[in-house]
Amino acid sequence: MSVYLLLYAAVALAAFVLYLARRRHVQRSDAAELKAAVEAGLAEPASLHPVVDAARCLGSAACIAACPEDALGIVGGKAVLKNAAACIGHGACRAACPHDAIQLVFGTEKRGVDIPNLTPQFETNVPGIFIAGELGGMGLIRKAAEQGRQAIEVIRARQGDGFEHDVVIVGGGPAGLSAGLTAIQHRLRYKIVEQEESLGGAVFHYPRNKVAMTAPVALSLVGKVNFREVSKEKLLEFWNGVVEKTGLQIAFRERLEGIEPDGEGFVVRTDRGRYRTRSVLLAMGRRGTPRRLEVPGEHMSKVVYRLVDAEQYRGQAVLVVGGGDSALEAAIALAGEPGTEVTLSYRSEAFSRVKKPNRDRLDALQRSGRVRVKLSSQVEAIGERDVRLKCGGATETLRNDAVIVCAGGQLPTPLLQSIGIRFDTKFGTA
Repeated sequence: MSVYLLLYAAVALAAFVLYLARRRHVQRSDAAELKAAVEAGLAEPASLHPVVDAARCLGSAACIAACPEDALGIVGGKAVLKNAAACIGHGACRAACPHDAIQLVFGTEKRGVDIPNLTPQFETNVPGIFIAGELGGMGLIRKAAEQGRQAIEVIRARQGDGFEHDVVIVGGGPAGLSAGLTAIQHRLRYKIVEQEESLGGAVFHYPRNKVAMTAPVALSLVGKVNFREVSKEKLLEFWNGVVEKTGLQIAFRERLEGIEPDGEGFVVRTDRGRYRTRSVLLAMGRRGTPRRLEVPGEHMSKVVYRLVDAEQYRGQAVLVVGGGDSALEAAIALAGEPGTEVTLSYRSEAFSRVKKPNRDRLDALQRSGRVRVKLSSQVEAIGERDVRLKCGGATETLRNDAVIVCAGGQLPTPLLQSIGIRFDTKFGTA
């Protein structure tokens, strides 16, 4: 009997030693990833993100298993946000933690995030203007959709004569879609404007097959939707089906430019028109309006402001503009498509604040001739079949089928503050 006990103990000890060795290896890898993010200046989360209470965390790694973005790791036996750029704030980590050690917050001690002041009914300090979803600090799909529905329930009680619309909804993401469906249900005169070419809001810009963490959500006219974990493509397919089935009207590629008081209502100005409305629901994202080049030809449909699917550019001559990680990742993805000619234009002399793996991959593609990199260059004009770049003191004309501008965005905060909407700046608080 003692022999069997010794054998069992030896096997158990070997398994434990292997477990410890693997755990140390994973922690070393996580620590290296966190260090690289800090050194590259990429350790500051953009919006809602988890903060771990080290006194409560026991290193169970349940949060890591729950996070589909590989944003969390274990360092020093405690969970940490090792990849802030990947975190989208869906909160699965908080729900999974068995020790209540995770809190979701906005901003950090170094970088504040502006969050609008809202009533429990999602109304701003400007009566008649409501905010739902990501702009108000709620990026979770289920809660954003619920906020959009609840805001319309309040708005329906404030209908007034003399206005073209009962509500203008800005944004075609989860909050805007849910609000639009509720507006149809209550037979409100509504208009939805969306600056992108497709619905989905932030979800539309997720990489291919990215998991959009959702929980069951109730939508007007549709009922309860029992999604748990669903890919970006499946979620967008579902939403497009809802739009087609319900007849929800959305004006795509229409950008908000301003909101002005008009008696008991407002005039909403876009780049395509002016709309008189009793109420306004801002269901737009925090990313704001893409920063534009302001050059001739930029209005053409071949110019977009984010890469969604590299495959659609197969065999084309594509210019990517920008010097951040999104620009490098776009150029790298495009270079993987057969027959695609990729040029990356950046106005500065060198790339800064980008992840080292992206820089290394771009260098390798540049050496192999798969990507042409034009530093210290600026776009002068975009033509039907070409594009002009100013490189130093000379101008170069390149064959071109598509332009992808990855130059960041202009946050909506100044626009909203000009209307009179008040914000609180959060430094690592909920």
